[in-house]
Amino acid sequence: MAVITGTADNFDTEVLQSDIPVLVDFNADWCGPCQILKPTIEEIAEENKSVKIVSVNIDDEEDLSDEYDVFSIPCLVLFRNGEEAGRSVGLKNKDEILDLIGGN
Repeated sequence: MAVITGTADNFDTEVLQSDIPVLVDFNADWCGPCQILKPTIEEIAEENKSVKIVSVNIDDEEDLSDEYDVFSIPCLVLFRNGEEAGRSVGLKNKDEILDLIGGN
């Protein structure tokens, strides 16, 4: 499954109402660690059908980053059944991300 671009318009549908866990990657184009993390996030999205990956650019979606208390990026937030179930801040490797999402 491809990485979905998260916006204020689709966040409720894509994340909060999702039937499967959703890993939201809060990031920015100017963030070096975010750009380093991007290929890993895309790889996980392609390999794991049991989790949805949504990418939210904090510069484009300031209200979402404020609502979910994103103060540092990259910030990965795992949602299950519309609720935050885990969070990781900073550059992580693939295994650490898979641990966050439960090895899915």
